[in-house]
Amino acid sequence: MKPLPAAPIPDLAWRWKRFDDLTVHELQNIYMARQTVFGVEQACAYLDADGCDDRAFHLSAWWAHERLPLAYARVLDAGVKYAEVSIGRVITMPAARGIGLGRELMKRVLLHAGHTWPGAAIRISAQSRLETFYAGLGFQVVGDRYIEDGIPHIEMLRAPTG
Repeated sequence: MKPLPAAPIPDLAWRWKRFDDLTVHELQNIYMARQTVFGVEQACAYLDADGCDDRAFHLSAWWAHERLPLAYARVLDAGVKYAEVSIGRVITMPAARGIGLGRELMKRVLLHAGHTWPGAAIRISAQSRLETFYAGLGFQVVGDRYIEDGIPHIEMLRAPTG
């Protein structure tokens, strides 16, 4: 990966798209980025392409100097995974960490979700180590902690807004 400039990254293009609007190249690169983080870096053996991508919006941050998105999140319609709208598959590529891109990604996800589903609650299954990060974005812990793919998780809910 080419060295990143200081934040904010110039020419970073954000794309909010439904599955059918993604190009095959965008989809392939999104899957490669997700596999890089979840499969290789976190060494999780699970089915990332879980059959839910076609019922989601995909927010990704693209930089012209990189093939893979620098950041990505999937937002599922209510009723797909939870009764509420849900956010998952949240990643920031290793070389893009520590510059606030993850926070920017989540702020943009919440903004798009608010426009797409006004007043809807949003549920996430967060890695426990990120509980404070998500709490800072308005999420509150609901339920007990659990292990998913060998990693401690907690469900969190962001109450309806608006």
